[in-house]
Amino acid sequence: MALVLRCRDIGFDCDGVIKAENEEQLMKRVAEHAGDVHQVTEVTPELVEKVHEVVFEE
Repeated sequence: MALVLRCRDIGFDCDGVIKAENEEQLMKRVAEHAGDVHQVTEVTPELVEKVHEVVFEE
């Protein structure tokens, strides 16, 4: 079972889908994607909260 986050679900106009086996990996991949694709330099508590609201298990 994997955790899945669709970038669009946290407010970006992006078709990116991030998958990971656990929350630690997911947040690392979210941070990498946000920086590489959206030039987000800091993962704020608000961003983490949005991720927790929309992440789902596959």
